[in-house]
Amino acid sequence: MGSPQVDQTDDLELLSLIGFDGRTIHGLKAHPNGEHILYPLGCKVAVVHWDSRKQDFLEGHTNVITALSISMDGKYVASGQINHMGFKAFVIIWDFDTRTALMKHDIHKVRVEALDFSFDSTYLFSLGGRDDGNVVVTHIPSLEPMCGYPATRATAGDALTLKHSNLRSSVFMSAGEGSLRVWQVNPEKRFVRAVDVQVSKIKRNVYCVTIDTQDEFAYCGTLTGDILKVALYFPEDTNKTEPVRTPNMTVCLGKIPKSKKRNAEAERYSLGVRDIIILDGLNGVRNLVVGAGNGVVELVKENENNFKGLKSPSYPLLSVLKSTSVDSAVTSLQRFRDQEIMVGNDLCEIYLINICTFNVRLIVTCHTSCIYDIAFPKNYAEVFATASKDDIRVWHTETCRELLRISVPNFTCSTVKFSADGKSIISGWNDGCIRSFTPQSGKLMYTIPNAHNKGVTALDLTSDGSTIVSGGGEGQVRIWKISSSLHKLSAILKDHKGPVSDIHVSSNNQQAVSASTDGSCIIWDIVRLVRLQILFANSLFMACRFNPDGCQVLTAGTDRKIQYWECYDGSLIRDLEGSTAAALNTLDISLDGSFFVTGSNDFLVKVWNYNEGYTTHIGIGHAGIITTVRLSPDSKYLISVSDDGAIFTWKCPFQSTVVEPGPDTSIVCAVGSEKLDVAQPISSATKDRIRIRKSTSGALGFGSGDCAKEENIVSLSRTQSACSYRSTIDVCDKPPEIENEPSEVMKPSSVRSNEVYTRGSSAMRNAIDNKSSGIICQSNQPAVPPNSKLMQSAGKISSDPCVPKSSLTRFPTAVKSETCKGQTMKKPNHRH
Repeated sequence: MGSPQVDQTDDLELLSLIGFDGRTIHGLKAHPNGEHILYPLGCKVAVVHWDSRKQDFLEGHTNVITALSISMDGKYVASGQINHMGFKAFVIIWDFDTRTALMKHDIHKVRVEALDFSFDSTYLFSLGGRDDGNVVVTHIPSLEPMCGYPATRATAGDALTLKHSNLRSSVFMSAGEGSLRVWQVNPEKRFVRAVDVQVSKIKRNVYCVTIDTQDEFAYCGTLTGDILKVALYFPEDTNKTEPVRTPNMTVCLGKIPKSKKRNAEAERYSLGVRDIIILDGLNGVRNLVVGAGNGVVELVKENENNFKGLKSPSYPLLSVLKSTSVDSAVTSLQRFRDQEIMVGNDLCEIYLINICTFNVRLIVTCHTSCIYDIAFPKNYAEVFATASKDDIRVWHTETCRELLRISVPNFTCSTVKFSADGKSIISGWNDGCIRSFTPQSGKLMYTIPNAHNKGVTALDLTSDGSTIVSGGGEGQVRIWKISSSLHKLSAILKDHKGPVSDIHVSSNNQQAVSASTDGSCIIWDIVRLVRLQILFANSLFMACRFNPDGCQVLTAGTDRKIQYWECYDGSLIRDLEGSTAAALNTLDISLDGSFFVTGSNDFLVKVWNYNEGYTTHIGIGHAGIITTVRLSPDSKYLISVSDDGAIFTWKCPFQSTVVEPGPDTSIVCAVGSEKLDVAQPISSATKDRIRIRKSTSGALGFGSGDCAKEENIVSLSRTQSACSYRSTIDVCDKPPEIENEPSEVMKPSSVRSNEVYTRGSSAMRNAIDNKSSGIICQSNQPAVPPNSKLMQSAGKISSDPCVPKSSLTRFPTAVKSETCKGQTMKKPNHRH
């Protein structure tokens, strides 16, 4: 059965985008009007109004954007992309005011390495990547490519960057691996030629180039960590573009060493010089702002060369005036509103540095790795949480601000949910533990150790919060009873033979459905703890959802099909073609069941009519595989995430007709509080073991009942900053005690939540050695990669959707489940 044909499919409206591709060299740009910043993310260019944070997008690329430039008058924007091997890479010129594309060319092959406009916006210079290696000049008034030439000599390496002249529109420089050239464009002959800069016997790989305002000198940052100062020798007449003599390197600049020795060797920047800004001061004093590969940003002054007889090629002529760090390699430096410098790093963060004080503020932050899950609180759409390879983060939906960050060192969170009352964030980790955190401060509330042997890959909660249903990489589904005083394992359900990829609890809290990569999807009765139905398909099931009325189940998987199943007898009702070429990874259904959304490996988000089974809207823009999509409880937003760390917020095209109860009035969301309130005193020993890194964003207070009181909301902020500061908490938790009772009852460790243990400490090892119960401690658990949303086959199950159904491993018809009621569970032995 296929999908019904429709005449028209609309595009989803993108409201906001959380992300910044900091790995794009010189990708962060400040608009000359001082009101907007531009940066690439995936296939789109984000245009952000700085004061209101309103976002617009330049859409038109078919693959990841690798180069970005903006003209000095602010009228034009140019962007270039990467493409598959053997295909052309597009360069697009945009009109900034109308946000429309003016022209597009595909002269370069595979990749566009760099772009730059001439100072008067007459030309656009573009540089191809390794597979292309050409410089192309485009005439902006006519919007036509004019000429091109190989960027380097045959004996040199690849060119990496371009820089325009500040007084001559037809002059620019290129630099790269063993290459440094000055170019002149002849518009009459439609020709461009290059002159190699003489650098004597020095061999350098140049990352960045900047030219002073008078076109006298160029400063070139190198991988070695020093700066080449090049004399350009242009005549005083700016109409003449031919240098009076061959440009050459005058000196190689290094930092003045801390050692007082005479003729001491110059210091160099660690991991190379990535970007340079020239600041010309009074009385002819020239200062440079240098960004290094180790995250150091320094304001340095160039001194006169009075050294003679130095053996080192780098002269110690740069004295450091001010210094700071942005924690990771600098990829972009931009002057912003005269008194500030905007810095982008390869951790996809944007900082603002005040030139006078050199104080640093973190402005933009986002995930840098794959996101596995999204969660909204019940009946509350103002915030949502994401679980990624590195941490859990809580975001404000409308402002896109990060409110809270929680990380457990060396472990990955594969799934996350909010409790029904909003008092805790419950998460599953690849070390096999289920952890609960407070949403106000990110403090650890309790841990269920050894919840699964091969990592927790999926979990869901009942609407009353009394039961957790979890799935693991070993294929087991476990049911836990949760209360304020204990956490009890109720049942172990063993019918799956492969990793559990998704779990969903029905709206009546009586049933749960689990999807697995072994080709089966099982409906469980979580009250009687038995299997109700088992669904087989020639697919690796990746997602499953109950219809809101609970009579049907929707599944999606690697066979690219969306399937409707009857819960009563497990029969297949309908299947739709979800994608023509790629596997489906995720789906979600609206509250009234009238439509659902899917995400797949073809980077598309699709909205479907549930009853008719056709696509109504498509969202285009992701540059990575879509791992999860979720609808907000108020049906206003559609959130999608991908394996490149991007978070897209779309406007939901349909409004749910189900009237849900409004958010609890006791739920509080406090963003930007200006004081520090801690609910409970924290010992000094605990403060030493909890590592808190502060950076700019809001602070979240979220809960109900007593947790919503003002004194229980933790807000870490500084009144001197324009923005408040969010806290990053690295949690090292201690496993709770397990008493020897007839049933395995795990008492929570919330009473000792402040007693955070450091992994590998002697105290922890002694506690493990003295433990006679044989509990596996978290510190000894292997780091198992999260199986959630991964295309993995389990056991003998083939990942090929075309493998015949008879080749799949069949499950026994008997229900294999173990209950803990009235039995003593055998605890596992130590594993190392």
